[in-house]
Amino acid sequence: MNYQNSLTFAIEQDRLDPLKDFRNRFLIPQHHGEDAIYLCGNSLGLQPASAQEYIVDQLSTWKNLAVEGWFQGNDPWLSYHKQLSSSISKIVGAKESEVTVMNSLTVNLHLLMVSFYKPNGKRFKIIMEGGAFPSDQYAMESQTRFHGYDPKEAIIEIFPRDGELTLRTEDIIQKINEHASELTLVLFAGINYYTGQFFDLEAITRAAHIAGAYAGFDLAHAAGNVPLKLHDWRADFACWCSYKYMNSGPGGISGIFVHEKHFENKELDRFAGWWGYREDKRFLMAPGFDAAKGADGWQVSTSPILLLALFKASMVIFDDAGGIDTLRAKSIALTGYMEFLINNINEQFGEEIFKVITPGNQQERGCQLSVVCKKNAKAVFKHLADNGIIGDWREPDVIRLSPVPLYNTFQNVYKAAQQLAAAIK
Repeated sequence: MNYQNSLTFAIEQDRLDPLKDFRNRFLIPQHHGEDAIYLCGNSLGLQPASAQEYIVDQLSTWKNLAVEGWFQGNDPWLSYHKQLSSSISKIVGAKESEVTVMNSLTVNLHLLMVSFYKPNGKRFKIIMEGGAFPSDQYAMESQTRFHGYDPKEAIIEIFPRDGELTLRTEDIIQKINEHASELTLVLFAGINYYTGQFFDLEAITRAAHIAGAYAGFDLAHAAGNVPLKLHDWRADFACWCSYKYMNSGPGGISGIFVHEKHFENKELDRFAGWWGYREDKRFLMAPGFDAAKGADGWQVSTSPILLLALFKASMVIFDDAGGIDTLRAKSIALTGYMEFLINNINEQFGEEIFKVITPGNQQERGCQLSVVCKKNAKAVFKHLADNGIIGDWREPDVIRLSPVPLYNTFQNVYKAAQQLAAAIK
């Protein structure tokens, strides 16, 4: 696309946008009586306008049917979570049997580690990206300690080369190969929360398997943002939150993926609960855990129906929009436009005031741009907020801006860039 730094261009692109009407299906925060420009979907997605309706429906079922809501009504609660399997499987590139919704992200990561962190002899090490989100770091540290290892010895972090800001795939693979005889797990984010780098998950999975290790992924910033093919890539497991790009509400329900190749593996440990028991015999209340088929067998606790209802409200919108590939096309265009305008600001002032540290290659990023502000960063961020631009701050000087395709527009991006320039002036 040949971008232009003009409001006329932005207006025309919005007119041509096949997804333009989907913005109306979300509630936009207000700033001085007008829609704010919300560029923080990487942290919390906007509320679907239908969310309240979905919640009220389930409250009505609770009111009118009480405990019988598990078995009666339009959406019996016992199988409510299965209504989401089709939508989620398309978003992460899996079979429906390989995904389920449950718990929250870090809880799910710990539960999956029970199955897939299998230290044995000299194979006890985990490779992960340096600077991973703290929850992942804490989870890995506590898991290795639980098994009796020193995290400093058991965890190998990979950092960018000197003078570089993001990781090279070849360096990740080299590190996996270097420690192949010691590895039991490679655990990466799908997209690094700080830099916005989208890792080559297929290549990482392949290298991990060649090394004899499992490959697992935290997709908090990837699910609902970029196309994924977890089944085809043969990833062993993954988990994600749904309150960022999948708009399920603050602290919304999480989800997991387990590749079907592991369904019959009796050597995999798991922490079991009644909700993960096989459905056809669940109410016999028999002793001895007999897992449900597929990823459902990793469930532990009863599904939280109100959280599922919020998630369903968003998944209906995803399905109506045509899925992740349709969204991806607009995401690439919007994010590219934002990068173009930021570069224009630097040209205007004759110096690199704003440095985009997210990869320039569109295949190596989602819709988030992480921008280092080299002058008065906190004041610039405050200026944006004071003018109705909602972004995200990361110490010491990074502003994260994410034009989400379901509800952001080219005009949003243009006006945000205008305020960035105004802040410097």
